[in-house]
Amino acid sequence: MELNKARQDLIKLQQRMAAYSHATGAIHYDGETVAPKGTYQNRAQSLAILSEEMYKISTSAETVELLEFLDANKESLDEKERRMVYLMLKGLRDMKKIPMDEYVEYRRLLVQSEAVWEKAKRNNDFESYRPYLEKVFATTKKFAEYCAPEKDPYDYWLNEYEEGMDMKFCDEFFGELKERIVPLLHKIAEKPQVDDSCLAGDFPEYKQEELSLYLMDVLGLDKEHVGLSTTEHPFTTSLGSHLDERITTHYHRDNFASSLYSVVHEGGHALYDTGSEDDLAYTVLDGGVSMGIHESQSRFYENLIGRSKPFIKHIYPKLVELFPTLSQYTEDDLYHAVNKVMPSFVRTESDEATYCLHVMIRYELEKAILHDELEVKDLHAAWNAKYKEYLGVDVPNDTKGVLQDSHWSFGAIGYFPSYALGNAYGAQFMKKMKETVDVEECLSKGDLGPINEWNREYIWKHGSLYEPKEILERVLGEPFSTDPYLTYLEEKFGEIYGL
Repeated sequence: MELNKARQDLIKLQQRMAAYSHATGAIHYDGETVAPKGTYQNRAQSLAILSEEMYKISTSAETVELLEFLDANKESLDEKERRMVYLMLKGLRDMKKIPMDEYVEYRRLLVQSEAVWEKAKRNNDFESYRPYLEKVFATTKKFAEYCAPEKDPYDYWLNEYEEGMDMKFCDEFFGELKERIVPLLHKIAEKPQVDDSCLAGDFPEYKQEELSLYLMDVLGLDKEHVGLSTTEHPFTTSLGSHLDERITTHYHRDNFASSLYSVVHEGGHALYDTGSEDDLAYTVLDGGVSMGIHESQSRFYENLIGRSKPFIKHIYPKLVELFPTLSQYTEDDLYHAVNKVMPSFVRTESDEATYCLHVMIRYELEKAILHDELEVKDLHAAWNAKYKEYLGVDVPNDTKGVLQDSHWSFGAIGYFPSYALGNAYGAQFMKKMKETVDVEECLSKGDLGPINEWNREYIWKHGSLYEPKEILERVLGEPFSTDPYLTYLEEKFGEIYGL
């Protein structure tokens, strides 16, 4: 095999895979947004066939020969090519360990599972969803055993979402968070509660949509390449490459803040993906490297930017323009309202101080199921018990409990810890950014350009070229630490609650 031709074939192979990914992504996006609810079987059929073709291409003798040849000659490849070969070989070796018929059937199951989950959530009907969830967890465990029989299945999946993450790391990480967050919550509970009545009212959806489009402009999202739609559970996805990014939100007529922060959160994901260098398009390096780094960007914009005092001050006139009843409240009223600390049922609606406890609950439940310490049939009861223990709340129903998140329905088991990790990454990135960027001044002007440019230069443009640990080392110049995040929480809520 001639090296230059092999390098060209490597690009062509990735372009081909990107085209299939575009097709499957578009079908999934359609199903989550505008497709009639009864069409999920049709999507399952198409996605199963496309998944089989992708499996065949990924594991074919030609693909194996190409990647192994390039790996054997990696000293002749540039940095990006070496990383492409490494990632593709890793994926290929895992894929080949899973029987094709089982892989295809699993893809079909996930389409059905998501559709049933959405209906079950609307109807508060965990039992209708339970058989699908049991299959998802069982298959997830089986695939981990196929791919890495020497590893704990949960360690395998944690590492898939964040390279280098395992239960030992998570136990220590969550232990550090709990040690300082729980005492903070106790101090807050002793103080008079913040008034958040300004967030309640009647906020027409078309006005909320106008707010969403305005926020996209404030964030600096390119609407020529980033679309907005609605769905049951907000998400962000790339279709084929970072040149076609879609974000979604969900409008609640009685609470404009829910969609506001969904858009800012998903906008953070979209900024990261669309910030990839254009020469990474249609390759495995296109887009974010891990869910921990990805969530660092979404949580960075949602909280460190979106819930900051200068950001609220900047968007306040637009909020009053769209929702005139807010004129009876001040900017400071709104700032305090969106930062109210109150134990709640729903993760996506929770405050910064309690958020990681929501994630910790999901981490412990996933770990218990994959270790056969908990059965899916008992999951909702275990969920409710942990919410009572950790947050002191009585979950009123499964819609606001175990059915609230879509992640398990599409097989994202091991994903949740990355949300909490992203909080900590983001705070450490912000600390570093402030050494060279006047963040407060940028936000007071409503000019996120310098903030975005810093993130683009240090994080976004590299796509998946570097491992998460390497990005942290390159950006921070110091080891990862939870201290900047925990100090941020203590200082912010200490000021709001007068601690």
